[in-house]
Amino acid sequence: MKYGKKIVALAGGVGGAKLADGLAQCLEPDELAIIVNTGDDLEHLGLSISPDLDTVCYTLAELANPDSGWGRDQESWRTLEEIKKLQGPDWFAIGDLDLATHLERTRRLREGQTLSEITAHFCRRWGIHVPIFPMSDTPVRTYVHCQDGRCLAFQEYFVKYHFEPQIRSIEFENMKNAVVPEKALTALKNADFVLFCPSNPFVSIDPIIQIEAVGSIIAQKKVIAVSPLIGGEALKGPAAKMFHELGMKPGSSAVADHYRAILDLFVLDHKDEAQIALIEGWGIICKALDIFMPDRPARKRLAGQILKILDEQT
Repeated sequence: MKYGKKIVALAGGVGGAKLADGLAQCLEPDELAIIVNTGDDLEHLGLSISPDLDTVCYTLAELANPDSGWGRDQESWRTLEEIKKLQGPDWFAIGDLDLATHLERTRRLREGQTLSEITAHFCRRWGIHVPIFPMSDTPVRTYVHCQDGRCLAFQEYFVKYHFEPQIRSIEFENMKNAVVPEKALTALKNADFVLFCPSNPFVSIDPIIQIEAVGSIIAQKKVIAVSPLIGGEALKGPAAKMFHELGMKPGSSAVADHYRAILDLFVLDHKDEAQIALIEGWGIICKALDIFMPDRPARKRLAGQILKILDEQT
């Protein structure tokens, strides 16, 4: 049955990919579009790698590693083992199946195809019917300025140094030159709701919404966000740590406050119900659900509950 409204989901990382998958299970392909953070993208071993984009695609194609949430299921690591033997850079773990994605993406980019064209081709080959777009067809890169004076590309901070350095600020390089895929902009313009998946606000959602062409459209839309924190903790990644190091108490209310200027509706976990009054005092509708998504049925359940809440708002 068709839902009857159009949703654009903004996503990055494992949590975002999970809810995007839940939405894809509930909506028809023409009712959903997903725009994915590419600030985390990097070149490694001469290959163009899009970690968040791949995580979202692998998840929707049911190809993702179910334990880690990233990379491929039934992966092998022979190439990485050989890189180690040759004393090459082995800090970014690329499996053999994953390697094929990066090799083919890099080849197509060098032929002149755009990242969005390549992503659409991969989605067709993987049987994904929902449109998935990179936030930009040109490179926008996230850098973490650390309190010890270092400036690290995001994947260095996140993977190489296990997000241990304390952060001072976050910078998005080349943001002014971002080229949002035209089909992504059209999807945003036609959307009834824009949904921020439970992704890191600072390094997954902010890179997308701080692109001027995206932010100007979102400012005119009904926006719903799902908290990436439960009980002040991130299920995965450095979100809670980042809030603390940037001078904020980690919690769902801090997430809502971060988005306050554009947020209409916020979903947090039942464990954080005590924060509802504070958030609603800011003029934001706030709902409590079980936002933990340990498996595909849980993703579909949460997505369905969110869609029902959105239905009640119209």
